[in-house]
Amino acid sequence: MPITKNRLIRPQAEESLDAAKLDLGADFQDAECLLISEVKVLLEAQYDTKKEEKNLDETYTKTLEYVQQFSRYTNRDTIKEVRALLKPTELEPFECAQLGNLCCSEFDEAKTLIPSIGNKISDDDLDSLLKQMDSLKKYQG
Repeated sequence: MPITKNRLIRPQAEESLDAAKLDLGADFQDAECLLISEVKVLLEAQYDTKKEEKNLDETYTKTLEYVQQFSRYTNRDTIKEVRALLKPTELEPFECAQLGNLCCSEFDEAKTLIPSIGNKISDDDLDSLLKQMDSLKKYQG
């Protein structure tokens, strides 16, 4: 540990982060969280430009492959509809992104995987939301 003028300076204590309690750290305060499908759209939009400029680094390529594999919604209109379904809820942006990315089939599964949603949304409303999102996933063009 560094010493400055006879004072011992202790390193900052690491933040205690807990996604279950929405303790996500300073980086997530006032941040909008994206769906994997939204990241896919953004990366694919840059692909041609990066390819022409021969600026396709390994991180970009691997990230693009990942989001293409795990994107739940492939159609831009469908992604907008999912976002529109999530927006009016009382959920935080992180929770909305988790719901959109995990595509849970039942409300109890969603509440188990995303414990921070707790009592913010009724089981019936959450079930209805999940069913609407599932129907969009199945019938996208």
